[in-house]
Amino acid sequence: QVQLVESGGGSVQAGGSLRLSCGVSGWTATTYCMAWFRQAPGKEREGVATLNSYGSSSYADSVKGRFTISRDNAKNTLYLQMNSLKPEGTAMYSCAADYGSYGCYRRQDRADFRYWGQGTQVTVSS
Repeated sequence: QVQLVESGGGSVQAGGSLRLSCGVSGWTATTYCMAWFRQAPGKEREGVATLNSYGSSSYADSVKGRFTISRDNAKNTLYLQMNSLKPEGTAMYSCAADYGSYGCYRRQDRADFRYWGQGTQVTVSS
């Protein structure tokens, strides 16, 4: 049973930083596509970043240069380092995972990922 558990959310002032973590358990496949999504109240879910098992990453234009997605395989943990946070970054952030690394950067919909965490709230004040 694959489980994803996010942590690290909180409240921060604009310009600040947060690092989100997504602990992965039960994963046995050697290839994967993992991602961070966010959803603000009243808005659609937005793909923030993806990372595949070969180390290729992609980012939404709105976060390029400020956010970094990474994974520590020894700790089975996916991270999202968020710097220079903006108020429009206030949202529920969720991690997602699915099998296979091909075309990871194109997976932007909920249906593209089999496993999801419960989410962690990030609030950025101006």
